[in-house]
Amino acid sequence: MNKHNGNYKFKKDNRKDPNMENNNKVNPEELPEDAVVIDDVNATTEENEEAQETVAEGVDSLAEENEKLKAELEKSNKEYLFLMAEFDNFRKRTLREKSELIKNAAESAFKGLLPIVDDFERALKATEGSEDATAIREGMELIYKKLKKYLEQNGVKEMDPEDKVFDADKHEAISVVPVPDEEQKGKILDTVEKGYTINDKVLRHAKVVVGQ
Repeated sequence: MNKHNGNYKFKKDNRKDPNMENNNKVNPEELPEDAVVIDDVNATTEENEEAQETVAEGVDSLAEENEKLKAELEKSNKEYLFLMAEFDNFRKRTLREKSELIKNAAESAFKGLLPIVDDFERALKATEGSEDATAIREGMELIYKKLKKYLEQNGVKEMDPEDKVFDADKHEAISVVPVPDEEQKGKILDTVEKGYTINDKVLRHAKVVVGQ
């Protein structure tokens, strides 16, 4: 201890106390559960780096998958547009073929009627000034039979509604007549205009008189 200016000053001892040094050491077992140890920090850093690498790889993989999906979507869109164009062409072609089919069918039907028209013209010419009604009737009957045969060949058939029950799908009642017999009620009494079917489909309804 030195005396200076009336004050006492203690000389600092820089020697280390072995006990203090031991006291500064940290026992891991004495640390709290949430305490961070340097070794654990280093391990966590490595795990973070590995996780970042994994995330980076995942991002690259997603980007690659995204590009692949974009390419597939673009391909699908092109195929869709191609199919739409094909369908539109098919629709137009079908409508054109249908129109031509109807046109050709009509041409064929009328072409088949021309020989009958020729027969009528020849019959009219042959009977000019003739007073033989029997010969004229025979000629007309021949032409009529030829016409009916042509119609039947093309699926057109005459209905035979006489004495049959009235059917609104086939018949058109133009008159209703009271009848004394119960069995005649609802039945066709007379046909004013014949009905025809084509391929079993009604071409023209028969105009009939029905009993009531």
